[in-house]
Amino acid sequence: MTISTGDTLPDATLLVIGEAGPEQVSMAEKLKGRKVALFGLPGAFTGTCTTAHMPSFIRSRDGFTAKGVDEVICVTVNDPFVTQAWAASTGADRADITVLADASAEFTKAIGMDFDAPPVGFYSRSQRYALYAEDGVVKVFKTGDRAGTCEITAGETLLAEI
Repeated sequence: MTISTGDTLPDATLLVIGEAGPEQVSMAEKLKGRKVALFGLPGAFTGTCTTAHMPSFIRSRDGFTAKGVDEVICVTVNDPFVTQAWAASTGADRADITVLADASAEFTKAIGMDFDAPPVGFYSRSQRYALYAEDGVVKVFKTGDRAGTCEITAGETLLAEI
């Protein structure tokens, strides 16, 4: 079942590269008592994700801060080494956007946003979405972009609805 506005986001263990290598991140702990803009996408280094989706959140980052958002988080079904390299190559790390690896798609599956596209080698990947949550409760949820597009889930679109 896909999450919707008013639902509490599930806990899941994601990964990030820390000083000593991969570190576990509890999604519940990350969201507790905080205002968070969170977006998911099919994969690091993929076309629309790299040229449109991530840049829209980089452009909007200051606007989220101005609206009281504590953190902007990108979730992608990749390993933490790939997400770290992608954050560096896109400038997400310099824009203070947290990129979390959902390596086993645990979080993505729990919110009902997983999909497979065998012709392009995608298995248990994330559909494109953007949401705003307060203390883990979804207040705004955006999904529905056509393949290869990023308008409904763009950073500017989510920012306008907060």
